Amino acid sequence: MLTQRQNKILQAIVRQYTATGQPVGSKHLAEKLPFKVSSATVRNEMGVLEEAGFVTKEHSSSGRVPSKKGYRYYVDHLLDPEVITDNDLVVIQNSLGTSFQKIDEIISHSADILSDLTSYTAFTLKPEQADVRLSGFRVVPLGNRKVIAILVTDSGDVESQAFTLPRNYNTDALQVVIRMINDQLVGQPLANVMRRLNDDIPLRVMHYMQSADGFLDLFDSVVSRAAREQFFVGGRLNLLDFSEKHDSVDLQTLYSLLDHNDQLSHLLDSNVSDDGVNVKIGSEISKDKALDNYSLITATYDVDQYGKGIIAVLGPTRMPYSRTIGLVNAFRQELAKRLLNFYRHYYDS
Repeated sequence: MLTQRQNKILQAIVRQYTATGQPVGSKHLAEKLPFKVSSATVRNEMGVLEEAGFVTKEHSSSGRVPSKKGYRYYVDHLLDPEVITDNDLVVIQNSLGTSFQKIDEIISHSADILSDLTSYTAFTLKPEQADVRLSGFRVVPLGNRKVIAILVTDSGDVESQAFTLPRNYNTDALQVVIRMINDQLVGQPLANVMRRLNDDIPLRVMHYMQSADGFLDLFDSVVSRAAREQFFVGGRLNLLDFSEKHDSVDLQTLYSLLDHNDQLSHLLDSNVSDDGVNVKIGSEISKDKALDNYSLITATYDVDQYGKGIIAVLGPTRMPYSRTIGLVNAFRQELAKRLLNFYRHYYDS
């Protein structure tokens, strides 16, 4: 366990290094500490912190920089989340005050706002609604054998997909099948709809159609899109700004991660906590070595009966944790308020 003086010195090292990016020397640190102490004493205490693995030297004559262990200790024991400024709060509220027509627009825009506020890469996941139900399914002809399938849920989400019908397709049979689908599945949770697509629905469809594969593939695709988790990423290019070594292989791995919802979903879900804002550093985030020099801050936001979503920020281990955590905490609260107002206005009126 560190002494109170060692705590203050480690706290000051982390704050100084995250602010400047320069190794912290004992003389300069002694001048910044809130108590009077000689630079020799500070140097001795820094040596103790180095032996314990909390700080390290980049080379023999340099000052100290925090290690991953030092960052972890700082976040767990020494960090005071910074209260955001009135200006930050106004920026968040004004940005979220835009007139939106869909939940996805709010969530997508939120990723961009959070990225702009932190200068890092931000992720937003729309509220997860386990009981979202099918409200209706239609197939609208567009001409020249082209149709568009439209699926609506009780949360107001709409999914659509264009499709070209095979030649000699029985359009009368198609309309009968669509009526059957609505009779059988409207009002059921999407999870049940997907289960029945692998159970009794194919046999029911084949009762009306000789070849049902095309229709079943179309319906399955639209339902799957409506049921999947919706991730949005803001500030993708920011990865280039804070990548320490600009290793092309690591960057390729990171950008590949951003393009795969299943991997991103697993990453965020495994690092989120119901206790508020959560911080993972380096290897704590993932076994993937490409994330060793990064920190991931995640937080849930609660929209009452409409579900919970996730916001996250990916940045360098050398990030200003107090400010970033303060921004994430304030942002999740304002986002929850904005979404709750939207749901109540459009779906409860």
